[in-house]
Amino acid sequence: MRFTSFIWALAALLAVSTPALAQESDSQPVRSTANYDTSIQPPRAEQRPHEYSRHGITISDPYNWLRDQSYPEIDDEDVLEYLRAENTYFEAQMAGRQALVDELFAEMRARIKEDDATVPQRDGEYEYWSEFEEGGQYRKYYRRRAGSDARELILDGPALADGLEYFSLGALSVSEDGRYLAYSTDTTGGEYYTGFIKDLQTGELLPDRIANVNSGLVWAADDSMIVYGRANENWRVDRIFAHRLGETGEDTQIFHEERTGFTVSPGLSAQKDWLILATGDNETSEVRLIPAGDPLGEQTVVREAVTGVEYEVDVRDDTLFVLTNDQHVNFRLVTAPLASPGEWTTLIAGSDEFYLTDFDLFADFYVTEGRLAGLDQVQIRQYGEPSQMRAITFPEAAYSAGLGNNPEYAVDRLRLGYESPITPDTVYDYHVASGELETLKVQEIPSGFDPSQYRVERIQVRARDGAMVPVSILYRADRAMGGPLHLYAYGAYGYAVPPGFSTSRLSLVDRGVAYAIAHIRGGDDLGREWYLQGKMEERTNTFNDFVDVGRGLVERGYTAEGRISASGGSAGGELMGAVINQDPALFGAVVAHVPFVDVLNTMLDESLPLTPGEWPEWGNPVESKAAFTHILSYSPYDQVTAQDYPPLMVTAGLNDPRVTYWEPAKWVAKLRELKTDDRILLLKTNMGAGHGGKSGRFEGLRETAEEVAFILWQLGVEE
Repeated sequence: MRFTSFIWALAALLAVSTPALAQESDSQPVRSTANYDTSIQPPRAEQRPHEYSRHGITISDPYNWLRDQSYPEIDDEDVLEYLRAENTYFEAQMAGRQALVDELFAEMRARIKEDDATVPQRDGEYEYWSEFEEGGQYRKYYRRRAGSDARELILDGPALADGLEYFSLGALSVSEDGRYLAYSTDTTGGEYYTGFIKDLQTGELLPDRIANVNSGLVWAADDSMIVYGRANENWRVDRIFAHRLGETGEDTQIFHEERTGFTVSPGLSAQKDWLILATGDNETSEVRLIPAGDPLGEQTVVREAVTGVEYEVDVRDDTLFVLTNDQHVNFRLVTAPLASPGEWTTLIAGSDEFYLTDFDLFADFYVTEGRLAGLDQVQIRQYGEPSQMRAITFPEAAYSAGLGNNPEYAVDRLRLGYESPITPDTVYDYHVASGELETLKVQEIPSGFDPSQYRVERIQVRARDGAMVPVSILYRADRAMGGPLHLYAYGAYGYAVPPGFSTSRLSLVDRGVAYAIAHIRGGDDLGREWYLQGKMEERTNTFNDFVDVGRGLVERGYTAEGRISASGGSAGGELMGAVINQDPALFGAVVAHVPFVDVLNTMLDESLPLTPGEWPEWGNPVESKAAFTHILSYSPYDQVTAQDYPPLMVTAGLNDPRVTYWEPAKWVAKLRELKTDDRILLLKTNMGAGHGGKSGRFEGLRETAEEVAFILWQLGVEE
């Protein structure tokens, strides 16, 4: 569509007087610092009086009406009109950057090997892999008998997605005998998946349909049943069902989690002889074992839930292996007799230095994974000799490494993945006996990539309370100090942002923008305690760390005030909202994807999908005044004030069940009303997608190009 078409569409829309869009103010704007088309007026949402009171505190929320009262149905025309108006404004303002978006998209796409394939991995009699075809948006899935070159297409993603605005493949699971393929798809972005079963001998779909799947599809009972988790009307997986192959009636419920906030998921033990039902919330676990040959049979609880104690389980013969934080914040590994699953004996003690994050059992050895000084570790251990450990070493200062897909139990080699900011994704086989790393595949960059042109640093910046925050920095070797810098973080749920490789990131770095990852508290980069120091009543450490890292990078000469762009999504979008409230002058451009910014209202609403399970992460403001006032003190939407803000680009997904569309919509509406600058503020709502934006690798890449174009535009480094 041409630029003028967007202008005319917006003018026509704003000319219609409706209650959804407020009239423009007659007040004079401040002295202009705008670098966009100010003749195109943004939509302004009407303020409609709305108040609520909790714990003796009254909150005014004049944009509450942007939540469609019939949600999850969204059919309020006032709401939809406002979102469309914002989209029209977004398109009109970005139209002038279309050439840059196209340029960025073309160079990002040129770094992608379009006809790419994963490395085949053996599972039973077959080797499995997936491929993209030239120009393909979605993968095709293949297999071949081990030792044969004859390949078989088992699932055609492009065919399944044909004609759909949105498509996501969820679970993908082949029966043990190799005959049937179970898979699930979502065609709205709402993350309610439908399960299907394909007969790989005939190529036909069975009549079975499994509704509202939101878990893996686990084959059990000699491939006669599929065990799965079902999402309820609030998008919470609180029930586990067994579906009998070939039946179209109601499936058999085998477990119902009745505790509010707990969700449950099914899995299989390493030897595939036990179903493992793991239930819990963000800080508490409980695990049940069921014989895989009899999913309807007796269930054994490993250990009853204790608030604050997390654990996960696997089984080898008659011994349980349990990873738990019951005695040490950085977890320990214990064993227990299968006959007495609650009697735990330490195998590997917890450590202040080494953060034990995972373990995998194999026939002749087991593997532990974790982090040491914030860097990934992979360790090979022998049964009966836990003190004898061989670590796989990696040479770079910042990297991401770990086990890949290893579906078989009896193996003599392990599939590994490795990457760093300047090392493309590399797939290895690690030969356990010799310690040899055999390179199977290195990510190909068709347009070329020379790692010698780049530098990677890992530094520490002191936060205001004295904590030393790690920062991974990538930049071109010829970049001058003091130039623009992009700062990224997430900072929640104990997720450690890996310092890995990104082809799209190079479009910033090659234009002189350094790229820094702040490993802030709220993630578990430096251990579990690092995560705990960024949640609940210590949540503001996350925001302070990010700001302090930005200020520290300015002080060290990496960049300058106002030359920092920043981005984050979901809880990372909450981070963006909090830091621009705290220190808006630091940033020259900010992108907030599906931002969790209306924290207080969401944590007060028990009907929303994630709220009860999120209380251990953020606090429960329904019951606790202290939690209410603390969340209120940092909730980005509630803390918007009359001050200057940096240029902002905000995204939302109409069908997003994780961060509902009205959170970014309300936030943008309030910012438009209160901010005292005339810098650009854009909201783009994907009207047919959810939390992850558009589906398809190139549609998603174009949205990345839009984000990078916005950043370069606002930082003044478009050329």
